Amino acid sequence: MVKRSRIVAFLLLLLLFASTIGTTTNSILKNIKLGLDLQGGFEVLYEVKPAKKGQEIDQEVLNSTVEALDNRINVLGVSEPVIQIEGDNRIRVQLAGVSDQTKAREILSTEANLTFRNANDEIMMDGTDLVEGGAKQTFDENNKPSISLQLKSADKFREVTQEIVGMAPQNQLIIWLDFEEGKDSYQAELAKEEPKFLSNPNVNQVFNQDTVSIVGNFELEEAKTLASLLNAGALPVKLTEVYSTSVGAQFGEEALNETVFAGIVGISVIFLFMLFYYRFPGFIAVITLSLYIYLILVIFDWMNGVLTLPGIAALILGVGMAVDANIITYERIKEELKVGRTVKSAFEVGSKGAFWTIFDSNITTIIAAGVLFAYGTSSVKGFATMLIISILGSFLTAVFASRLLLGLWVKSGFLDQRPTWLGVRKKDMKDISEGYDAIDLPTRFDRWDFVKNHKIIFTISGVLFSVGLVVLILFKLNLGIDFASGTRVEVPSDKPIETEQLKEEFAKFDLEAENIVMSGDNNDVAVVRFLGVLAKEEIAELKAHFKELYGSEPNISTVSPVVGKELAKNAMIAVAIASIGIILYVSIRFEWRMALAAIVALLHDVFFIIVLFSFTRLEVDLTFIAAVLTIVGYSINDTIVTFDRMRENLAKKKRIKAYGELADVVNSSLRQTLGRSVNTVLTVVIAVVALLLFGSSSILNFSLALLIGLVVGVYSSIFIAAQLWLVMKAKELKQKGVLITEKVKRERTDEPQV
Repeated sequence: MVKRSRIVAFLLLLLLFASTIGTTTNSILKNIKLGLDLQGGFEVLYEVKPAKKGQEIDQEVLNSTVEALDNRINVLGVSEPVIQIEGDNRIRVQLAGVSDQTKAREILSTEANLTFRNANDEIMMDGTDLVEGGAKQTFDENNKPSISLQLKSADKFREVTQEIVGMAPQNQLIIWLDFEEGKDSYQAELAKEEPKFLSNPNVNQVFNQDTVSIVGNFELEEAKTLASLLNAGALPVKLTEVYSTSVGAQFGEEALNETVFAGIVGISVIFLFMLFYYRFPGFIAVITLSLYIYLILVIFDWMNGVLTLPGIAALILGVGMAVDANIITYERIKEELKVGRTVKSAFEVGSKGAFWTIFDSNITTIIAAGVLFAYGTSSVKGFATMLIISILGSFLTAVFASRLLLGLWVKSGFLDQRPTWLGVRKKDMKDISEGYDAIDLPTRFDRWDFVKNHKIIFTISGVLFSVGLVVLILFKLNLGIDFASGTRVEVPSDKPIETEQLKEEFAKFDLEAENIVMSGDNNDVAVVRFLGVLAKEEIAELKAHFKELYGSEPNISTVSPVVGKELAKNAMIAVAIASIGIILYVSIRFEWRMALAAIVALLHDVFFIIVLFSFTRLEVDLTFIAAVLTIVGYSINDTIVTFDRMRENLAKKKRIKAYGELADVVNSSLRQTLGRSVNTVLTVVIAVVALLLFGSSSILNFSLALLIGLVVGVYSSIFIAAQLWLVMKAKELKQKGVLITEKVKRERTDEPQV
């Protein structure tokens, strides 16, 4: 008898989900803040240095600097800037959506320390003598832009002018902005065509007033900016750029559109695959995956997070990973149906059996994501944050929501006589009385002997490792500026770019453009790297020049040698910590031999990703490290699925006395999980290929590293991890003679024990 109330409950839940998603998604998407790589803007890491001799850079100074920077950003009218103190002497500033990046950088880093000096460079007055907020842009008697300053004391100005008058013929009051002691001088600047000082009026009489006008050859916008800077106040320190990156608004918008389109394509193909292969459970998966995407966006909105390009990639990747949990559960249910269980019993046993496999695989990925968050820079942290949220969201939806929705149909009785709806043909179902166990079921791969040639496979892997080592020694890695330091200029164009012309354009700035990589459909994007770190003035000139030449503002990133070394060190530490964390977890949940085999397989995967990037000369940057750590976290999923089945088969054997029994355990486990492994990897590959084909060129290397890692990961799970465990377990068997593989519960007794 079909319990229609449960089906009605399912339909009501479906209606509730659909109406909630439909009515709130628009507002959520509008609320989510886009990072600078999606709407344009720039990020700069400043090293804070003393403005005066003997000044100490402590927490109080850093806090006051952040406050001063915030005041300046208010002048720019930028909403929701990100200003963070990093370490003991660094401040990171992120400004998304800035239309004039050159002006913004100038306003941020200019000290705006105003001083009034005599011809001998002695201070007569400084910024502390001005009324707070008393600077404003005005016009002089010739209707030229000027700046009016309101002073706190007319008496002090009278005393200053009186002293200056007495210094004739050197009776000038020189107004300076950011005068550098020991470096600047009035006499030296006076001889220059464009002197550094703002103004040097002659003082021929004593003034008893509380206003001063700065008159010079100002443009209107320049005068307005200077007045705003003076009102914002002087910086208490000197700021030196040690890292910066900028993205043009047009480039950011294109990157967003391309990556969203890639996501739609990838997710659509995954949905079709699930519907085709898993039938009705696949339909449930489509519902829960849609709920998963919505849930991630809601959580990100609640967190007030900033969505970046790698973040979108993590969301799309997360869909593939969320499907994995569904596949593991559905394959378990199908196995239980095939041994003759009822639909309800198969659902309960299969769901329970899949839970810990899913839990273990998700924890290992979270370990890698957590390490990424701890050691990554801002964009990598964004990727790690989204990855962690995605894993937790997928666990909630793919495990609990999927179980709830499918459970309503199972418990309604509607599916009792319809196993084909769950992807199982009646002819494949055994009778429960035959006593079949799920692990005894025949598979499509029963004729495959994975163990027989493991020595040959080890030899081939060893040869490939040696070849890879030679490739690395000969070609080395094409390190991006993140690790090698220097400047990276990405020049987008509305027409094809000619390499020789580009070299000539850079030569105009005394820059030798030897390392040029062309990309885009029509060679309309060029990436150029230089060893030196360009100053902000040079960056401003390049941006203006290439915008006029090619119609788009180039994206420019700089990394100082100090920061480059730090990033390289942090990358190595991150990989090491992630590996150790995974070893410890797998050792606790399984055994140390499985942990060691798993980590060797992971290092094998990472090694071949690095070798292929070395051979192809693809750039190795921070997103590459993010991809490697994602593979470290994700690739082990497949290994854990295999190990989980090996543990079940070992327990069933109870005692193992011969090598052949061990080999049979490995072979059986690989055969039983191969179809599941292929399907789980395939769904993630679909998402990655979509990113690779349709996503932004900014994450091309990231996507390619993921794809290589996924393909190599399938190979290493089958032919490295499982086989290596077999070799180590065989040695243990040789030493002990018999391996007890069943879990024996200790008998409880009330009698005293000695």
